[in-house]
Amino acid sequence: MRKNTPSGSASRRSKTAVPPAPVGAALHIRPVCWGDLNAVIEMDAMVTGIAKRDYWNSLYKRYADAVATGQHFLVATSGSEVIGFVIGEVRDWEFGSPPCGWVFAIDVRPDARLLGAATQLLQSLCQSFKRAGVSKVRTLLSRENTLILSFFRSQGMMIGPFIPLEMDIEP
Repeated sequence: MRKNTPSGSASRRSKTAVPPAPVGAALHIRPVCWGDLNAVIEMDAMVTGIAKRDYWNSLYKRYADAVATGQHFLVATSGSEVIGFVIGEVRDWEFGSPPCGWVFAIDVRPDARLLGAATQLLQSLCQSFKRAGVSKVRTLLSRENTLILSFFRSQGMMIGPFIPLEMDIEP
């Protein structure tokens, strides 16, 4: 599952062989550590077709140790393998709404998508938001990304009160 990133063409997809996710191993959700970053980068490249090492390094620096500020970067592991991640944060008073949790990104390796990792990642993130005193969680995604839309709907999310607007900025 991936959000906010268009699918890449087959020619851009990562060619790195990834061992299959362990079947039957218990899932564990924990904060990301530096040693997880290569697996996260590879997972993202596997799904989006674009390797973005600098982008993920900057996200790690911003979110990995920021729990005290309401920012979270969690991974799901099965055995010793990182099979998924979620990134989210508490945002205060955006667009006139009370503080709420935002899911910035969530992804699970394609070969591990039926193990319940995304559900456990989202639940863990929501528990962190609840401990921070917020009672609402939001996200934003492409209407064409039916996979992630279906996932979030299955978790009880529905259309919220805000309408996204955009415009092109001329060079």
